[in-house]
Amino acid sequence: MKIGDCFYLGYVQKTIGNKGELALKLDVDSPSSYLGLDAVGIQMQKNDKTCIPYFILNSELLNSGNLRVSLEGVEDATEAKMLVGKQLYLSLEYLPSLEGNKFYFHEVLGFEVFDQQKGQVGIIKAVLEYSTSNLLSVEHPSGKEVLIPITDASILEVDRDKQKMRVLTADGLIDLYLDKE
Repeated sequence: MKIGDCFYLGYVQKTIGNKGELALKLDVDSPSSYLGLDAVGIQMQKNDKTCIPYFILNSELLNSGNLRVSLEGVEDATEAKMLVGKQLYLSLEYLPSLEGNKFYFHEVLGFEVFDQQKGQVGIIKAVLEYSTSNLLSVEHPSGKEVLIPITDASILEVDRDKQKMRVLTADGLIDLYLDKE
């Protein structure tokens, strides 16, 4: 499985017992939605562009919100320990569709951004994730980077068909980036 065709699901948190069971820490809103998975991709090396599919034999939701799983081919604690800390991926086809102004970060890359007051801002090049807030990194036609906070109030419209996003930014925010020398 190519990482580019997948989304980040979480990571292998720890082993459970000595029969090769694992606790998966899922970076999702509803871990219970992933109970019925047949397989998960595991990125074996940090810089790998692919992940190896592991079939899930059984899974159980733990009180912590983690998933307890048994994977095909992982028979004991020694084999399981080799997977601890590895990142988990799923094919993009498993993502539920979002509508309206809700979006997955990967799906808006390349979208054109228009500010309610300033007009065209540029093209979304990246989404920057921070613990306090997430930002759209938009490349202005001048080549300068404009950072726009992702909030319910700032995202007015997401047009997936036309690959455009309409935003409302704080007064002076865009000028702050464009007036830099």
